[in-house]
Amino acid sequence: MTKEIKTSIVINSSKERIWEILTDFEYYSEWNSFIKSVIGNVEVGNQITIKLKGMTFKPTVIAFHQNSELKWLGHLWFKGLFDGEHTFKLIDNGDGTTNFEQSEIFNGILVKLFARSLDKNTRKGFEMMNMELKLRAENVK
Repeated sequence: MTKEIKTSIVINSSKERIWEILTDFEYYSEWNSFIKSVIGNVEVGNQITIKLKGMTFKPTVIAFHQNSELKWLGHLWFKGLFDGEHTFKLIDNGDGTTNFEQSEIFNGILVKLFARSLDKNTRKGFEMMNMELKLRAENVK
């Protein structure tokens, strides 16, 4: 089974400023209530450690395009059980604002079991992080 959660928010800031905040992982604990920390060298092919509230996982970075996109792929225990491809995407709207998209495509035999929780809790976490990123980008100089 496959399931996708996709959220977006318009931020009154440049892609460069938002990217700077998004990839300054050392400061996540100051503003990000969804992702507590990102540890490791965030480059394509590298495994990193992501800590959420009550959960830690070690995905592999599969895309890192400066000021544009960061994507990783993680697995619960082993591939095919519950996999998640998480994407952050920044799109310049050409008017001084940026569309920030956060999405995840879930695959695997356990997706159906977690579908309700994904719709409720995971979506809520994405939306909260989006709002916190917007507040930080628009208010921190």
